Amino acid sequence: MEFLGEHKCKLDDKGRLRLPSSLKLQMNPAAQGKFVVNRGFDGCLELYPMDYWIKLRKVMDKKLNMFNSKHREFYRRFTSGATELVLDAADRLNIPKHLMEYAQIKNDCYLTPGQNTIEMWSVATYEERLKNFDSDTYQDIANDVMGSMNLWEEKDN
Repeated sequence: MEFLGEHKCKLDDKGRLRLPSSLKLQMNPAAQGKFVVNRGFDGCLELYPMDYWIKLRKVMDKKLNMFNSKHREFYRRFTSGATELVLDAADRLNIPKHLMEYAQIKNDCYLTPGQNTIEMWSVATYEERLKNFDSDTYQDIANDVMGSMNLWEEKDN
């Protein structure tokens, strides 16, 4: 599931976030309005649609070796704090307070696309990242990451 759009959203006094309708329409019906929220990289939260979370956990269960200390530590960090969320009748998600504190989210946030997820950013952190956006640096990163890829060549699975 690939999401599109940058959405500035308000949270109510109870920490509930109304999912923008355009994001809800992009969800796979198999997610059934359910998410898992967790700490993400770079100080954001990640909202995993439930169907993707289930697939991801199955891959992790196959690939991670719990006898390997790095694998165990990654698994612990990745799953600690993971919380199931269900859209209520008003399309709201109740974000846990400890996760909002981690991401320094107060009353407003930005929702942006992740890789099969929705990233949830504090306004201050997200706007600081935008302020520091440099098109030359972006071009260099794009060249390093994408420069040798043939995006139009079909990959055999």
